Amino acid sequence: MGVLAAERIKLTSTRSPWWCSAAVVALGIGLAVLIALVTNADTAGNAGEGPPMLTPAVAVSGVASFGVMVLMIMAALTVTSEYRFGVIRSSFLAVPNRSKVVLSKTVLVGVYSAVLTGVLALIAFVVAKLIAGDDAPGLVLDGNWRAIYGIPIYAFLCVMLAIGVGVLVRQSAAAISLIVLWPLLLEGLLGAFGSFGRTVKPFLPFENVNRFLNVEEVAGNWHWGVWGSLIYFAAFTAIVFAGALVLVNRRDA
Repeated sequence: MGVLAAERIKLTSTRSPWWCSAAVVALGIGLAVLIALVTNADTAGNAGEGPPMLTPAVAVSGVASFGVMVLMIMAALTVTSEYRFGVIRSSFLAVPNRSKVVLSKTVLVGVYSAVLTGVLALIAFVVAKLIAGDDAPGLVLDGNWRAIYGIPIYAFLCVMLAIGVGVLVRQSAAAISLIVLWPLLLEGLLGAFGSFGRTVKPFLPFENVNRFLNVEEVAGNWHWGVWGSLIYFAAFTAIVFAGALVLVNRRDA
């Protein structure tokens, strides 16, 4: 509990977590409002073609994509910033069990991120529903709950992955580059190479978790079900995190 209290003080006494949290709120709610307004405008301008499909997954996409990405950057910085300024040495001197320090940081930031994104996902859905109204018949939770409750699970796992990457590389620029370019660029490029991409796609971690978050079935030669995709991403995250715990106990601080 003392380690958790110390990590809580570190998290709440610096400005970057507050700014990152504000950015997540603005992105999550702002994009939900924007998407709902665009839906209303398209519906009014194309009355004969029918309204565009607005689903819960689309309404909360600002939280699931951009919001979680910001939280991943924040989580990585909680580790790399301490390495940069040498604070991590004091933490390891106070708590010789280095794994306990990393685990406490992961639990604290992960639970905070899960609660924040879970609440924001519900708010984003409600706001989009109020703005779109009857013009969005697909914006219902019946049968689409996974688009909401999947986001906190995704956020926690992403924070765990980001902290693992931060511990492995120990540099802010390298860690942020990896966690941003990996899901946004690298996996997209690998999946674009014809038959090779179709073969590799089912084994890409973020492709699997995006399949889990998307209520509608994602095209691909998948070898397991939707929950299998979540388990695959969780296993991948656990491997990276376990490697980080091994190295943090072997390397000098």
